[in-house]
Amino acid sequence: MVLSFIGVLALPAWADYPEKSVRIVVGFTPGGGPDIIARHLAQELGAMWKQQVIVENRPGAGGSLGAAAVARAAPDGYTLLSVSSAHAAAPAIYSKLPYETKELTGITLTGVSKYVLVVSPSLGITSLQQLLRTVREKPGRFNFSSAGVGSGTHFAAEILKARAKIDVVHVPFKGIPEALSETVTGRVQFFMAPIANAVGPVKDGRLLPLAVSSRERDALLPQVPTVAEAGVPDYESTLWFGLLTSAAVPRAIVDKVSADVGKVLSSSTTRERWQPIGIEPRPTTPAAFDQLLAEEIRVFTEIARGANIRAE
Repeated sequence: MVLSFIGVLALPAWADYPEKSVRIVVGFTPGGGPDIIARHLAQELGAMWKQQVIVENRPGAGGSLGAAAVARAAPDGYTLLSVSSAHAAAPAIYSKLPYETKELTGITLTGVSKYVLVVSPSLGITSLQQLLRTVREKPGRFNFSSAGVGSGTHFAAEILKARAKIDVVHVPFKGIPEALSETVTGRVQFFMAPIANAVGPVKDGRLLPLAVSSRERDALLPQVPTVAEAGVPDYESTLWFGLLTSAAVPRAIVDKVSADVGKVLSSSTTRERWQPIGIEPRPTTPAAFDQLLAEEIRVFTEIARGANIRAE
């Protein structure tokens, strides 16, 4: 009896995790990929854990305000962070972040997707080649929208700008909905929009898709060529999403959350829900996601230096 009682006392603190509600912070406005993924995970993990999982949007500074909140949170695994590719861009464009990258650790990659270059039908341009030709005839007079300086949508367009050798002006907005809206009206000429957000306006005719950012065409828009097919060789830009937490959280908790999220991502429910918006579930180990983050930060830093992209 004594040995049995001692054994109960010796159970690690994470054995019954989670014992209370869990918070998933999103550093962007509602409606974008990190938010869509966080809300799906909240629903599925809540059912699995028998605990409430709350999504909290804390937009600002390219997602770094939300990241800082998670880095400063109690390192108990009850505060998670849903991010997109923009998380790797932040260290590349901000001279000083409100957190250090080493203060956060990866839990898992959650999904991958792509961008689609869209224009307003009123622009009168129906192909990427026509857009590039028109832009080259009028250097500096065309502009493109983004979900903010340093966002994935910004970098996807900057890579196109560099590869295609075009002179276009960046117009950043607060988030994806605003960037889409300004493109629909034609006040901004084009937008490298996440396919999850673009497919609706494309299918109802408010936007015209010219190319997708991936190496291969997408099943959602099979008639739309890749940017490389449409005339910009070697172009590729992948949109990815992931989950992080404080680096001080015990490894056993990180591993448990990673395994449980992996179960959600591997389910047919997730695949069926995300397929119509062009997001492919892609679970990884924490170590694999950390490795991806380090490589993406390196790549974005090179792009930012070449294009002189700074948030200040």
